[in-house]
Amino acid sequence: MVLESTVVCVDNSDYMRNGDFLPTRLHAQQDAVNLVCHSKTRSNPENNVALITFAGNSEVLVTLTTDVGKLLAKLHQVRPRGVINFGATIRIAHLVLKHRQGRNHRTRIVAFVGSPIIEDEKELVKLGKKLRKEKVNVDIVNFGEESANTDKLNTFITTINGNDGNGSHLVTVPPGPLLSDALITSPVIVGEDGAGAVPGGYEFGVDPNEDPELALALRVSMEEQRARQEEEARKATAASVAEMSVGKGAEETEEERMLRQAMEFSMQPADEGSAGMFDPSQDLSSMTEEEQLDYALRLSQQTSSATEMELDDSKEEKTIAGAEEELDISEVMNDPEFLQSVLRNLPGVDPESDAIKDTMGQLFKKDPKKDDEDKDKKQ
Repeated sequence: MVLESTVVCVDNSDYMRNGDFLPTRLHAQQDAVNLVCHSKTRSNPENNVALITFAGNSEVLVTLTTDVGKLLAKLHQVRPRGVINFGATIRIAHLVLKHRQGRNHRTRIVAFVGSPIIEDEKELVKLGKKLRKEKVNVDIVNFGEESANTDKLNTFITTINGNDGNGSHLVTVPPGPLLSDALITSPVIVGEDGAGAVPGGYEFGVDPNEDPELALALRVSMEEQRARQEEEARKATAASVAEMSVGKGAEETEEERMLRQAMEFSMQPADEGSAGMFDPSQDLSSMTEEEQLDYALRLSQQTSSATEMELDDSKEEKTIAGAEEELDISEVMNDPEFLQSVLRNLPGVDPESDAIKDTMGQLFKKDPKKDDEDKDKKQ
């Protein structure tokens, strides 16, 4: 088994707030670092692991230790801030490895990079040559900003390995899968001799007998994540189905309402003017929906025409009745005897006075033209 001292560099820049890795880049990185620390200590109990942050002042959170619990406690206190300082952090990690207690330990840096690197390729090549001279291997987990960092990091790893070396590795993880799952079969976990490989018989790569609390926490976290994803998928599917059904139901309801109103209007009790428009022998069930709608509209148009004819007839009848009534009133007003009787019944009116007689005489003064017209009417 290989004796190795490892410095894990974690990215704590503001880019780690992004949610392209569930639930965020920072939390996905914490699970992956947890996996790396257990893998290193499980491959050999004498292996040491240290923890450094990239952003801010590149703080050394934990020096080289075999206590994984201490590493994880400091790891979960990390919060996003500032921007990444890749070159300075790698140099600090190299200094930490120089002060290791086991002088026969191999040295390795595992860097998690989830932010754009500001250094250019020349600086990275210079740094890579120095690490190769000091025989320090570097494993880089490139995630989140792979399009911006892949070329630079590939040049950096190629410089460290040189022409013959293969101890340093670049693992690029695209958004989507869990970061820790993508690292299980990667060289970062498996190592050169395969000692860090995750046992296939253990769920999440953790032996429940060695660390039952961690195994339980990982299982609960995975179940909660799966339940949350299933609930989100179910809600999205239900919402899309509801929108489709509501739109279709509203359209069908409007057509059915128009058809029902047209049928009810066309099947109202018919009178003599509209009799025979509706054919009871017509089989509506054998028609399609469009044929039924067309048939109902034709019936409603015929009924509307008959109704208009009835309205015209009723208007003519009312006009004739009004003319006859006006004629009767005019005949009564032209009757002198009727007017004399009315004047007698009025209080304070003397029908025998000269004024009344003159007025009555002017009213009923004979007009030759009117007399001729009356004679023509009588004939």
